[in-house]
Amino acid sequence: MPGSSGALPGDDLADWLVEKLGVRPVSRRPVGGGCIHSAWCLSVLPSGGPAPRPEPLSGGLLFAKTNTLEALPLLEAEAEGLEALARAAAGTNLRVPAPLAVGAAGNQAVLVLPWLELAGSGSAAADRAWGRLGAALAMLHRSSLVRPCTPGDRPGSFGWPRDNVIGSGPQRNGWLAGWGRFFAERRLAPQLERLERRIGALRGGQALLERVPDWLDGHAAEPCLVHGDLWSGNAAIDSTGHGVIFDPAVHRADREVDLAMARLFGGFPDPFFAGYEATWPLPGDHLRRVPLYNLYHLLNHANLFGSSYAIQAQGVIEKLLQDPPA
Repeated sequence: MPGSSGALPGDDLADWLVEKLGVRPVSRRPVGGGCIHSAWCLSVLPSGGPAPRPEPLSGGLLFAKTNTLEALPLLEAEAEGLEALARAAAGTNLRVPAPLAVGAAGNQAVLVLPWLELAGSGSAAADRAWGRLGAALAMLHRSSLVRPCTPGDRPGSFGWPRDNVIGSGPQRNGWLAGWGRFFAERRLAPQLERLERRIGALRGGQALLERVPDWLDGHAAEPCLVHGDLWSGNAAIDSTGHGVIFDPAVHRADREVDLAMARLFGGFPDPFFAGYEATWPLPGDHLRRVPLYNLYHLLNHANLFGSSYAIQAQGVIEKLLQDPPA
């Protein structure tokens, strides 16, 4: 990895930023936290060229993700998801870093976003901010029911106009009318198939797929726009006290999938859930569906990161078959 100061390596990226945004990078430093792309805080100045510079530039700083050209579809899917969430969040106090530019700069794939200063956690003010984030997410979910969020979007159906990604793994979409069938065929089945090719079939996987539609079709799910990968690493509070969400895997789904994942991998603070409930209460039995919805993420992690997650997924499958969520 290059050093943490000085101009960005290679003229291609600098020229690309001039062309796309009318700014030129003067220094950069690496930003930690990601495991797929390289992330950077860019210090930029107006280039004096014809392209409009983004406003505001938050003190001359931008956030950039870079990778090899093969990863460009991942960054394009992220950009589309952020744009959709930003449209759905209009009128709320939820901040979504809408993409400034995405594309190929020489031999690099690049996504540029506004720079956001994030705040710490643990204070009473932070708790109130997490409550507002939960409330804003509820508003986003509800408003998206009737608001198209991207070209080709279909309010009223489950899915997304095109396949995208969950982390660095493929996420199958298309459109279906029934939530139970969508979750079985477009979420769980592809992950189970990938895992079978890697390490062998999980016990009870096929039986689970056959039962999921019956379990979920009795639940009156509505096709909201969901973040899709809403664990604690993909949300924060900024320095102004606004909630921020990023790194999405968007699609139209039962809103409970976002709330379920918010309990996984460390979980969100309690005020987040209280804020959501106060704005758009969840069904009284929603916690029974949490293990089923989070099975998708355990399977995805098993495919991306290895067998320890497969062991967890196997345990969840067995428990679900013994004690169904419906």
